[in-house]
Amino acid sequence: MIRIANGQGFWGDWLEAPVRLVEDGPVDYLILDYLAEITMSIVQKQKLENPALGYARDFPPLIARIARRIRERNIRVVANAGGVNPRACAREIRRLCPDLRVAVVEGDDIYPRLDEMLGRGVELRNMETGAPLDQVRDRVLSANAYIGAFPLAEALATGADVVVAGRCTDTGLALAPMIHRFGWTETQWDLLAAGTIAGHIVECGAQCTGGNCQVDWTSIPDFANIGYPIIEAEPDGSFAITKHPGTGGRINSHVVKEQLLYELGDPRAYITPDCVADFTSIRLSDDGPDRVRLTGIRGGPRPPMLKVSASYTDGWKAIGTLVYSWPDAVAKAQAADRIVRERLRRLGLAFDALHTEFLGAGACHGPAAVPAADPPEVQLRIGVRGQDRKAVERFTRELIPLVLNGPPTATGFGDGKPPVREIVAYWPALVPREEIVTRVEVVE
Repeated sequence: MIRIANGQGFWGDWLEAPVRLVEDGPVDYLILDYLAEITMSIVQKQKLENPALGYARDFPPLIARIARRIRERNIRVVANAGGVNPRACAREIRRLCPDLRVAVVEGDDIYPRLDEMLGRGVELRNMETGAPLDQVRDRVLSANAYIGAFPLAEALATGADVVVAGRCTDTGLALAPMIHRFGWTETQWDLLAAGTIAGHIVECGAQCTGGNCQVDWTSIPDFANIGYPIIEAEPDGSFAITKHPGTGGRINSHVVKEQLLYELGDPRAYITPDCVADFTSIRLSDDGPDRVRLTGIRGGPRPPMLKVSASYTDGWKAIGTLVYSWPDAVAKAQAADRIVRERLRRLGLAFDALHTEFLGAGACHGPAAVPAADPPEVQLRIGVRGQDRKAVERFTRELIPLVLNGPPTATGFGDGKPPVREIVAYWPALVPREEIVTRVEVVE
């Protein structure tokens, strides 16, 4: 049996979680999931501005903080913190921790290859619209194929203390140690599906230990010291989800089932680069305090295509807010919205979208919200997006004047006019598997 702990569910997760995982109890592998689709465009822009960047910059200092524990307890770290520059990330780890052996996994980043691939007829069509990528080629910021667990397992086989990858699948981070330790092969679909589902359960960190949980959340103990998940994996594909004793949060079958439904499409065909997992085959049961056991998982052959996550610029946006207090808070906010819209009309400004929300008066749940006759305060939030930055900039100057020339009791304007931000749009595509060739290298 091996113990695989996940200490990060996204870039920006609790910094103390990985430290507590390696200090508060036994783990064999520490996995850290940093990347989301929008994150790839952020790190790509950083790399274009500075070739030494393009990765999750808080990852190397974290490794330096836990390096002594890694060495003392022989813990192996696997992370996708490399973003679009795994090698630079690995070099920084080596600079801070010269005693650690660091391996990188590359090959997912196809941004430098786009023109060559498009020239050969690899269209990278949008999975939702069917449009070819060349329609937005001049605005593309990043393009990365999702790679699976086997390249990460290959990196672990080098004896590396830390494995740094780019855009691998979230589930692959957990599956890789099982492949490495148990010797699973590329055609053992049931075993790979089991490891994939284990990775899916823990990929969001504390979301499977009681965080963001809808089931009796008020009784979940000690959120301030919430424990992060640990997979206890066995060679036959069975595993348990647990956490360190004495930590906060809760693990039971209800909480785990909630996480199983996270980002789930067809439950019989959860597609990854390594296999297709059948969630309907899962048998799970409570197996003691804060412990859920899963067995019986089935899987099928991996797909011939890999998913590509690309991003591109798609105009500009700005979002502004004001707060109106009782009495008549809703009516004041609605009047302010009408004023802004009329002034924009008279200025002749047009946008791709103009959207208003009244927070505190049903914005989150819409018609399903519990009616509030006269709430104590309401936040007016207005946002626009469009291709003309000057028009968006002009919008940002129409909200703050309402403090003096609109309905009474406006507050919450201390930050002034809202900033104009570039919109980064998502472009999902498929690429033939043979187009992606991964490389593993130990960084000396």
